[in-house]
Amino acid sequence: VQLQASGGGLVQVGDSLRLSCAASGVTVSSHAVGWFRQAPGKEREFVAVLSWSGTSSYYADSVKGRFTISRDNAKNTVYLQMHSLKPEDTAVYYCAATPEYYSGTYEYGYEYNYWGQGTQVTVSS
Repeated sequence: VQLQASGGGLVQVGDSLRLSCAASGVTVSSHAVGWFRQAPGKEREFVAVLSWSGTSSYYADSVKGRFTISRDNAKNTVYLQMHSLKPEDTAVYYCAATPEYYSGTYEYGYEYNYWGQGTQVTVSS
């Protein structure tokens, strides 16, 4: 099982960026896939999650209205579209997956079975 996060980079305040989480060994359409981030010196925090059915999504208050999670079943990839980026969005972003049979809040790392390696997002002011 592998989750490959990519798409990070150095951007300016107000810019947009799209992160990708390409899955292999698991099917995103049968897993809830979430994004987390960890800034230097801070704990990892929940960002967004897309249900296994693809019909429900949930966002942290800090990104609501700016970030959108989506997926492409054909590519077995989940995306995190980020708009209006702020310096406080700077972090390493991780994607994670948990099987469809799991039911929980999806806001905590322990709820996920599989993790990607992370991609750095830096928002410069």
